[in-house]
Amino acid sequence: MRRVVVTGMGAVAPLGNDVRTFFEALLEGRSGVRRFQPSWAAAEYSQITAPVLSELTQHFTKLRRIALDRVAQLSLLAVKESVSQSGIDFSEDAGESAGIYWGTSLGGANSLETAYNDVLVTRAARLKPSTIVMVMNNAATGQIGIEYGIRGPSYTFSSACSSSNVAIGEAFRAIRFGLIKTAVAGGGEALLTQGVIKAWESLQTLAKVDPNRPETSCRPFSADRTGFVLGEGAAALILEDEQAAKQRGADILAEIVGYGNTTDAGHIAQPDQGGQARAIKAALTEAGMAPRQIDHINAHGTGTKVGDLSETNAIKQVFGAHARNVPISATKALHGHLMGATGALEMIAAIEAMRCRTAPPTAHLNNPDPECDLDYVSEGARTLSKLDAVMSNSFGFGGNNAVVIAKRYVP
Repeated sequence: MRRVVVTGMGAVAPLGNDVRTFFEALLEGRSGVRRFQPSWAAAEYSQITAPVLSELTQHFTKLRRIALDRVAQLSLLAVKESVSQSGIDFSEDAGESAGIYWGTSLGGANSLETAYNDVLVTRAARLKPSTIVMVMNNAATGQIGIEYGIRGPSYTFSSACSSSNVAIGEAFRAIRFGLIKTAVAGGGEALLTQGVIKAWESLQTLAKVDPNRPETSCRPFSADRTGFVLGEGAAALILEDEQAAKQRGADILAEIVGYGNTTDAGHIAQPDQGGQARAIKAALTEAGMAPRQIDHINAHGTGTKVGDLSETNAIKQVFGAHARNVPISATKALHGHLMGATGALEMIAAIEAMRCRTAPPTAHLNNPDPECDLDYVSEGARTLSKLDAVMSNSFGFGGNNAVVIAKRYVP
């Protein structure tokens, strides 16, 4: 089996529009959460989101924008950075031996809501001809292929919050088993629409606003946590067969070594400790690693009462006594929950933590939950003498659990 390495990463996120800016903001504890008060927002819940603030349209021609929903625009910009860092060329034969593995929860949600508004509110007689190709879940995947001439396999994964971690894991295995040489893997999401936010409101999983410091409203593993803040963005990784990367002189950032994917087969929206533990074990088994060899975990850590406790107990179940020795970061406190894009963004955060030997903080954890009693790096960014292997957890509605492990690359 082949070794799989990371040669490029890209991010467009609430904390910045490139990987460096994003990760520096994480280490500094800067929040991308801010007030969001449209006229339709309910007073108690939907007053905060984590949006991407930059203007996206300047990066695309008017003609190109006709067929690009916001999620596709975010996705293309994240992939652009990853390709640039990697220095890879998908022309000729390289495009045929490359694949696209992309995650999203709802695809073109903005275009879908616009279509519903046009039909049901303004009573438009005709919708935009590009509506279908903007709304469909695989729109971003197709646009990535068109942009870079990638002619190998393409897959769009939609498993809620775990979508882009699944995409990374499946791309890893495709390269590992020799099906392709290169993959663009990651995910995008743009769900800050009235319909989506109102739907999440009704489920009562969105964080209640801290009236004094709204940017601190998402508090994973805290006793006073009330839920997550909905965000948007995209994140991409270039995965390659090690030999192919070395032959073209690529700078290798990390090595992907393990992936676990399980289904709870229990409740459609309630996480299961057992399912999460099985995914962690499966990733460790594929990596050929013992729990004590993991130096840092980027937790799913949404800030919900049941979710954070379930993840804490799953880590304890697998890691045993060593669970208390592993620094754990829950970065959604700062960048929000990007749904189908969040796994890839947090994988990038984990890899960057490994590269600089510094774990980002779990922000706003001033009132720890006594039942969530692991080491959540609550004091701020922490420099570690040993940080050579990282794990990133993503657990989604529908009961899908995806865990990916990366190591410092050693030739």
